[in-house]
Amino acid sequence: MVKVAIVTDSAARLTAEEIKEYDIHIVPLTVQIDGTVYEDGVTIHPEEFLEKMAQSSTLPQTSQPSIGAFKETYDKIYQEHPEAEILSLHLSSGLSGTVGAAQQAGSLTKADVTTFDTLLADRSEGFVVLAAAKAAKAGEDMDTVVAAATTARSESHIYLSFRSLTNMVAGGRLSKTQGLIGNLLNIKVGAFVDAQGKVDVMLKGRGMKTIAKFNDEVIEKMKGYTEMLEIGISHAGVAEEAQALADRLNQIWPDINILISTTTPIVSTHTGLGALAILYRAR
Repeated sequence: MVKVAIVTDSAARLTAEEIKEYDIHIVPLTVQIDGTVYEDGVTIHPEEFLEKMAQSSTLPQTSQPSIGAFKETYDKIYQEHPEAEILSLHLSSGLSGTVGAAQQAGSLTKADVTTFDTLLADRSEGFVVLAAAKAAKAGEDMDTVVAAATTARSESHIYLSFRSLTNMVAGGRLSKTQGLIGNLLNIKVGAFVDAQGKVDVMLKGRGMKTIAKFNDEVIEKMKGYTEMLEIGISHAGVAEEAQALADRLNQIWPDINILISTTTPIVSTHTGLGALAILYRAR
């Protein structure tokens, strides 16, 4: 008997094996490029998205799932497991209105839905979803599953670098003047997702040495933890650099299986091509 069913969105970076093993239900975000709307992970995938973004004359726009899409998922779970509670864990409210749409949908269904703001994205959002899903598969009740998610959220972090300020300006993160000057001066940026689930700039400088310095600082920070639990590397079109960074991290933490993946459209839309993220869970 299913006690707690797990729902998340397509911004969470999960493998097909993880989704199947823990019976995780995915509600896709949408992305619009050149007038065409795609469902993330359904009608478009990360690599294809990057190709279209590189060729597009305008920046893409991402949208949270509709209330109807969430309700449809909740109703289906209710029909199959009417006794089950639903825990719906989502992309940071600091980046998207996804969790708000899930809350609204929860009030329109017969299912008993609890929503959870991970305050994260990509593989770090995935860390939280997996912690909850593992507890749910073990037969734990809702309070225990939520507690597992809460612990994982407090232990999970995102640090990312990007090479152009164009998308940051379009997303309202920087003024047009700052973006223009930054691009002319070859400014690179290192950032992190803060406790409120928003992206904050941590380091700015000229040239690729800035990104190398940023990654060095993040790795030193990681070494300060007592236990490293999980690591992911996500990128927007720089697979070789992502692999090199993962190899470097595996020299320090050889027992961790590092998932290397192309980042989700919600992240690459804001960072642009060339973004590289270190995502980890540690205590």
